[in-house]
Order: sequence, then structure tokens, then C-alpha cells
Amino acid sequence: MTTDAPQLTLLHNPHCSTSVHALDALTDAGHEVAVRKYLLVAERLDEAELRSLAERLVGDPVDALIRRDKRYKDLGLQADGLGIDEVVAILVEHPQLLQRPILDDGTAAVIGRPRERQAAWAAAGRAVVD
Repeated sequence: MTTDAPQLTLLHNPHCSTSVHALDALTDAGHEVAVRKYLLVAERLDEAELRSLAERLVGDPVDALIRRDKRYKDLGLQADGLGIDEVVAILVEHPQLLQRPILDDGTAAVIGRPRERQAAWAAAGRAVVD
């Protein structure tokens, strides 16, 4: 990796096949990736980190939420139209609702869905949308 390459951080859930695929694509392309298992208490994102992520996320802030999750439904959440403050508040209380994988290159953050997007990450070595 060159010295001017961005620091890549993958918000990763090792139990999610899409997240595992993203990590494999990045490492197979030779990129050094810091892996953050955000569901572990010790690696959870705090409010400031979640806000920074939401501000740099390509797409709408609500894209950071897994809206097809049972917990999302059980909580009765309706995220359409929510802004950064509301999304961050939900994720502080319910970190398991954070969409994954997310590649963060320090400038932009991109959700790795659909899986085809991960090939663009691997080729570029940064968070890009294909």
C-alpha cells in the first residue's frame, strides 16, 4: 500500500456473508483494512463516531439502518425522512441496526450493498459507489 492511500476501515459483522465477502474482496486486492466488529461492546461506535459516519455516508442517513431487521419492526420504527440526529440516536441505542458492511476511507463512507459495489472498492482502494 502506498503512503498516500487512504486508511480503510470496514465496519464488519463476521456473521454476515455480505460483510465477509467485502473483507475478502478488499484483502484479496491487497488493501490493508482495519476491521471494526461494531457489534462487540469494545468496538462499538460512540455517538460522535456515528455522527461523523452519517455525515460522510453516501446516500440518505436512513440508509445506515437495517430496516428489514426484526428489531426494527419490533421497535415500530419508521425511518423514512429521518435526519442525521434521529438516525444517530437510534444507532446509539440499537447498534445492531447499523447496516453492514460499511467501508470508511476517512473522507467517504459507503454501504457495501449490493455486493457488486465491493468490486469497485477493491479496485479503487477507497469508498466509492460503482
